[in-house]
Amino acid sequence: MTRTIRIGTRGSALALAQTGTVADQLSSAGAKVEIVTVVTPGDRSSAPIAEIGVGVFTSALRDALADGTVDVAVHSYKDLPTKPDPRLSLAAVPPRADPRDALVARDGLTLGELPPGSRVGTGSPRRAAQLAALGLGLTIVAIRGNVDTRIRKVSDGELDAVVLARAGLARLGRLGEVTEVLDPIQVLPAPAQGALAVECRVSDVDTEHLLQSIVDDQSTRVAVAAERAMLATLEAGCSAPVGALADVVEDLDADDQVVHRLSLRGVAAVNWTIDSGLEGTAVELLRASATGDLTAGEQLGRALAAELLELGAGVLSGPES
Repeated sequence: MTRTIRIGTRGSALALAQTGTVADQLSSAGAKVEIVTVVTPGDRSSAPIAEIGVGVFTSALRDALADGTVDVAVHSYKDLPTKPDPRLSLAAVPPRADPRDALVARDGLTLGELPPGSRVGTGSPRRAAQLAALGLGLTIVAIRGNVDTRIRKVSDGELDAVVLARAGLARLGRLGEVTEVLDPIQVLPAPAQGALAVECRVSDVDTEHLLQSIVDDQSTRVAVAAERAMLATLEAGCSAPVGALADVVEDLDADDQVVHRLSLRGVAAVNWTIDSGLEGTAVELLRASATGDLTAGEQLGRALAAELLELGAGVLSGPES
């Protein structure tokens, strides 16, 4: 009898859509799968994430995986604490969706077309800091809730716009509501944004090998590892004002042969919280970039973080991951 692989997920529409992509890949390869919904502390509270605590969307899933309730857990990679869980293995990182942020604004407006004083909603200090630094005179409003709730604040006239991850909108089939995809030069995404993390128990070698052979994408894994190594070295939590984006790029070696290398950009806001913009505080952004070997993504992330720390990133807001 073929074993059924139980895949644990949060119950939100986005989490179910993300998990569905992994389940479909396994099913197409002949595996029997069952999706199991797990309620997390983050689903029960409407408080800001920084107040609830790190790992609010992942801890319950990880516990269900460790105790055998499920065999696989699918997470938004950016929600995972940077400290590994010794009970679990990061078995697969599927191909990454577009990591950029997206604007959903009234009347089809772009960011530059929003008049000064426009109310722009986000739950992310990272987004808030970078939006404030653009100098457009926007009023940043702290919000929480699922994608429907956030977009409804625009359609109901409570907000002029919201900023969301493009990947989430794509997975929900809602790209038609996007009025502008934000260039990373303007707003650098969160480390691992657009990527999924698929975990299984360390002891479950068969499932680990299955996930690695069917679901894992090495280029995505390398890029995200660099971004999260930067985050971890800064000791900044997932709600801290830190952005990072790594890309696999073509370069020339000493013999003028084309080789692939990893390019990493990072940004950190100093002494910034989601409410800073409402208090009229000027935002200070620290930026750095570096290029390194594909096999040394984590070292590249740590080196970039060290550069940011030298520039003054040691006074970041946000809890540790």
